[in-house]
Amino acid sequence: MDILNAVRGTLFGAAVGDALGVPVEFTEREELRKTPVTDLVGGGVHGQPVGTFSDDASLTFCLAEALTVDFDLQNVAKNFVEWLNNGYWAVDGKVFDVGRGTLKAIHNLYNGVAPESAGGRSPHDNGNGSLMRISPLAFYIRKMPVRDRFDIVKKVSSITHGHIRSVIACFCYLEFMLQILDGKNIFDAYKSMQVSVPDFLESLSIDPSEIGLFDRLLKHNICELPEDRIDSGGYVISTLEASMWCLLTTGSYREAVIKAVNLGDDTDTTGCVAGAAAGLYYGYGGIPEEWVGNIAKRGEIDDLAQRLYQKYFS
Repeated sequence: MDILNAVRGTLFGAAVGDALGVPVEFTEREELRKTPVTDLVGGGVHGQPVGTFSDDASLTFCLAEALTVDFDLQNVAKNFVEWLNNGYWAVDGKVFDVGRGTLKAIHNLYNGVAPESAGGRSPHDNGNGSLMRISPLAFYIRKMPVRDRFDIVKKVSSITHGHIRSVIACFCYLEFMLQILDGKNIFDAYKSMQVSVPDFLESLSIDPSEIGLFDRLLKHNICELPEDRIDSGGYVISTLEASMWCLLTTGSYREAVIKAVNLGDDTDTTGCVAGAAAGLYYGYGGIPEEWVGNIAKRGEIDDLAQRLYQKYFS
């Protein structure tokens, strides 16, 4: 694997997938079947210029920035607060979209709550706000033992989403990405994740009913489900399943993110999560050149990818 190509692909993959979904966020699937998204455009529900990414990619980059120096949860939290208050890593410094759980958690951070305690911890606090931004963490945890990987994922997720369900979703997604980083094809990566993740989770003191919520992904073959059984709302398990389904039922970056966005509803987040993993797998070169060329802050994103690569792979 060309690792620099993969790192660049992950960051640009997240940004492009997010930007594809921004104009049609909250649009119902039936409406998108009539007028599907086929290209990167501007306007739409948020009235943003073409290539504008939202909170999903912005917070992904905030996490990535913190990972370019020695890992410190306080630095991650500081970047999140700076994003919300001052538009750090937001396009043109303007925050135009933020989930309720993330907003509440960042307000907690601003008011002095410790990062590991800032995110909601009830079963109702399982939006997709930590999953959407977690992808760069794969580069930091890749050489750690599995228990250490899980502990780090739990800490980083808990900045905004501290319930075990959100933590498990982030862990599943990153373990899948790590299998790709090890050089496996996308189907073998999925099968390996299906073996390793349940065995590890069952060794922990986690409520088995929480683990059971992931059975469609971990014990069955998610790609065999028809589209009408794939939900694309803001629930963390829905986003994880939808993103994996799109990756496993397509054969290119373009196909994966277009399919993700056209599922409707939380289009930017499904696009971002599917896009980051697809970008890792297909690489930067697999993302349509015309899309990359229209993405906001592309020079800054490329610089960030170079710094991540130098930190963990050079």
